[in-house]
Amino acid sequence: MTRFAVATLTLLLASPLTVTAAEPGPTPPAPAPAAAPAVAPVPVRVRVIKGSRQGPPALDPRMAPLKQQLSKLAYQRWEQLSERTFEMTVRKTEFADLPDGEHVALTVQETNGKTVTVEVALAQRNTQSRLTIERGQRILHQVTGEKKGVAYFVTVQAWPTGP
Repeated sequence: MTRFAVATLTLLLASPLTVTAAEPGPTPPAPAPAAAPAVAPVPVRVRVIKGSRQGPPALDPRMAPLKQQLSKLAYQRWEQLSERTFEMTVRKTEFADLPDGEHVALTVQETNGKTVTVEVALAQRNTQSRLTIERGQRILHQVTGEKKGVAYFVTVQAWPTGP
């Protein structure tokens, strides 16, 4: 090792050295931080439905897949008022309108590919609920109190796969 060090030192001393003062130049930009992986939007189907205790029992034909869930409730007439599918991303809010002029705000709080947690809120009533929904599952949620035998509900289905 000593021979190698002496040979290198001799080489450095024997070669002509030109020393120039380095001028400060622009500092190279720092590497960009790694971007977080993009989360794919979650398709969410939202239906606004009206449940009524008045009149003969009836089920809107578009709601046939909901029959089992709805039959457990005290209402006997069911009418679908609207249906929309949103491509939702985390922290983005979408709105569904109720016939009384209120708006249901739906916000995806988190998703992991198998489940999605959606916050359902009504600003006019100062209420909010968090619903965690598995892929393909449908949640039925009452969003208004009953008034004159009528109440409004939303169904929220993440990654819908059928009617």
